[in-house]
Amino acid sequence: MINLLPPEIKHSYRYAMRNDHLMRWVTVLIISLVGLGAIGTYGWVSLHQDINTNSVSVTKLKNQLTAENLNGTENQIQTISNDFSLLFKVLSQEVLFSKLLKQMAAAMPQGTSLTKLAINTTAKGTGLDITAGATNYTTATQVQINLSDPANGIFSKADIVNITCDSNSSSPSGSYPCTVQLRAEFAANNQFLFINQKG
Repeated sequence: MINLLPPEIKHSYRYAMRNDHLMRWVTVLIISLVGLGAIGTYGWVSLHQDINTNSVSVTKLKNQLTAENLNGTENQIQTISNDFSLLFKVLSQEVLFSKLLKQMAAAMPQGTSLTKLAINTTAKGTGLDITAGATNYTTATQVQINLSDPANGIFSKADIVNITCDSNSSSPSGSYPCTVQLRAEFAANNQFLFINQKG
């Protein structure tokens, strides 16, 4: 088809078509900008709502912890821990005398007799104050040597506190005129404390 229109009109049509294309692109661009603005606004509003929701949750949790008396619970746990430590301390000082007396009798030298045992709590642990009668001074010192012997597995050490001998034949101590007083500390892995029992 032959276009017989004058050149001015041809130019006008051409620019009209260009304007039409430009208007379409501008319309698409405006719609895109409006869409991006809507998405950005929605994201900002959602973020703000999440922040508010988290703030409310934190406040609720703080109130719940306050209501549940967290400090009171910590105090109860501390009390239970202290009670457990006290129980352990008491059990570590509980002596099984039936086993102890049997072992001590086997360790005592001939010519001696146990007369008194008393529990003594020292800085390093539990020990005993021991009083024994002996036929003479040498036998009295042998009590200390025998009881502190590691082979017996009773005491880590036994120290002589006092030895007295009464030479009076009418003494009420009879056949044991000498008295030895010892202070002994149990060996670490002895079998005579309740806390060291297996099973």
